[in-house]
Amino acid sequence: MSRLFGSVRARATLAATLVVAVALVAAGTAVLMSLRSNLIGEAGTQAEQSARAVAAELAARTPYDQLSGLDGDDRPVQIVDRDGTLVAASQDLQRIEGTATTEVTPRPSAPDDDDDDDANDPGDSGDDSGDSDDDSGASLAPGEIGGGTTFSNGSATIDGDAEDYRFAAVDVGTAGGGRLTVTAGAPLAAEHSAVDTTLTGMLIGLPLLLGVVAGVTWLVTGRALRPVEGIRREMAAITASEDLTRRVPEPATHDEIARLASTTNETLAALEASVERQRRFVADASHELRSPIASLRTQLEVAAAHPELLDLDGAVEDTVRLQHLAADLLLLARLDAGERPADARVDLAAMAREEAAGRTGVTVDAEPVEVTGSRGQLGRVLANLLDNAGRHARERVTVTVRREGARAVLAVADDGEGVAEADRERIFERFVRLDAARSRDDGGAGLGLAIARDVAVRHGGTLTAGTAPAGGALFELRLPLAG
Repeated sequence: MSRLFGSVRARATLAATLVVAVALVAAGTAVLMSLRSNLIGEAGTQAEQSARAVAAELAARTPYDQLSGLDGDDRPVQIVDRDGTLVAASQDLQRIEGTATTEVTPRPSAPDDDDDDDANDPGDSGDDSGDSDDDSGASLAPGEIGGGTTFSNGSATIDGDAEDYRFAAVDVGTAGGGRLTVTAGAPLAAEHSAVDTTLTGMLIGLPLLLGVVAGVTWLVTGRALRPVEGIRREMAAITASEDLTRRVPEPATHDEIARLASTTNETLAALEASVERQRRFVADASHELRSPIASLRTQLEVAAAHPELLDLDGAVEDTVRLQHLAADLLLLARLDAGERPADARVDLAAMAREEAAGRTGVTVDAEPVEVTGSRGQLGRVLANLLDNAGRHARERVTVTVRREGARAVLAVADDGEGVAEADRERIFERFVRLDAARSRDDGGAGLGLAIARDVAVRHGGTLTAGTAPAGGALFELRLPLAG
């Protein structure tokens, strides 16, 4: 179960179903309340019409036994006086609740005179106290029907049939100055039936609709996540096979998943290039180390057999060359490992004069400029640039230091043949020597410029190659100013 709901597909389906369920329940509740309110309002209108029809007959002094609303209609009607005494009611009314009185047997009040013909006259029935004010403090003239209507819910039993009703009560003034209240009811059976039918339909339709929503969401989510599963499987295969030449499939949807696949392939390409560069580096380093070690071994073996033939200077040169190569490889390894440079302040002008001292044909034109970084690494950059320029210059090498906005620029120019434009980036690759015929003793291992650029990048700067004013090579190191 935990694995199932750990799936994005399952969580999306559950979330969508819950949201739709909440929305449907809220909408269904609103519909039921609105339907019930409308139907109760309609029943109240019918009850009010019945009550006012009886009140109109009473206002016309129609006797109780001749009122049309009491002649066996299936709607309950009560007429009470101001004292709450039931003076008339519908025929066959057996029980009533929710009105001013629960009585169902009329008890007409005594008439004002002894004329039996007027005993049932609503104009002479009622309270003869002469007080025309009703319970609410409002007075009604004889034959006047009150404008207000009081509604209530209740139930009644007529001729053995019990139902719920909506009751409406209307006041009417009598000829004797009294007041009668007519209460009529309208059945709520239609309201109950409509609400029950609607509720049943919702209870049946809601689960079906939620099932459809869940199914559609499951299918759509699965279709949308299918490329992700393809990417996962391919990445798992790449991890298992360690074949970095493989790529994940890229869908043609141009959406987030497609961009994820594209970024993944770019990462794989960068990783492949890095691994390949590392392999070449190890191979080239092994090859470069093999030469001086083999030369040194040969000289030592010859010296062991024939001491008089020992080439001490050559052994020392091979040892020094081996030492420099090992130092270069160690520095490259530290740079590749992400070693951060120090935060010391370095004066490029002073450093340029120190590195140029003792070198033939090197002139320095520098203004004081300070940068932040490692004094040893930046000195190594300048030394490598001067070594490279010294190997290719005819007579003169110039070192300049200046400011350009927020950057310090250290430039090394020579008057040699220069670097072809097509090779100006290639020369910064490791173990690259443009002159294949040049001996390793004279040309080095091809790591100097690669080290120089890596150090420049680690210090937040750049190292580029161009053409010097004298026609030779121009290398410019740009670094952020200190502070």
